[in-house]
Amino acid sequence: MKIGKAPVAILVRVSTVRQETARQVSELQAYAESKEYEVVAICHETVSGTAEDGERHGLRRVEELARDGKIKKVLVHEISRLARRNSVAHRFVETLEDYGVSLYWHAQAIETLLPNGKRNPAAGIMLALLAEMARNETETLRERIKSGLSAARRKGVRLGRPKGTILDRKALVQKHKDIWRLLKAGHSIRNAAKIASKGVSTVQRVKLALAA
Repeated sequence: MKIGKAPVAILVRVSTVRQETARQVSELQAYAESKEYEVVAICHETVSGTAEDGERHGLRRVEELARDGKIKKVLVHEISRLARRNSVAHRFVETLEDYGVSLYWHAQAIETLLPNGKRNPAAGIMLALLAEMARNETETLRERIKSGLSAARRKGVRLGRPKGTILDRKALVQKHKDIWRLLKAGHSIRNAAKIASKGVSTVQRVKLALAA
């Protein structure tokens, strides 16, 4: 008896409309093809990773597919693309497991369910760790920026843009496309600053805008 291809859904998320999901999708499609999976749905989200559970329409769509028995696996690029809120990430994974659907994240090449359908203990531990790291990343960056600004004020440095100028989060990312491309490619803040010949503080602001 010939066994059909395992049906899977790809889930990708970006924080702003100026970011692209093409790389996430292409890498996950290539992985699915290498495993001979059938991609039945690609769910896109443009929403902050810290958004409340009710705002995550992509997650809800994937859960519907799992509930209806249309998929056996969900592919994401990394845990931070799933969510930056521990409660959202863990609830989503538990919902998938209730339907016998495994979550695979590409960055660590690991799945939440073993081939026999049982929970993968190693994945559970890694999920908890990575979800916490994703949650702390934005908070840590914000604290560093606040600390740097406080230090500058103590030294008498005048902060802020000239009167009459406004540069919101989207405009900041648009202005520094070279920086966000480097950050998306995995470069550290200091390496991105060096390559782009920009200040570390500028790179930090762009990273914060992307993580929002």
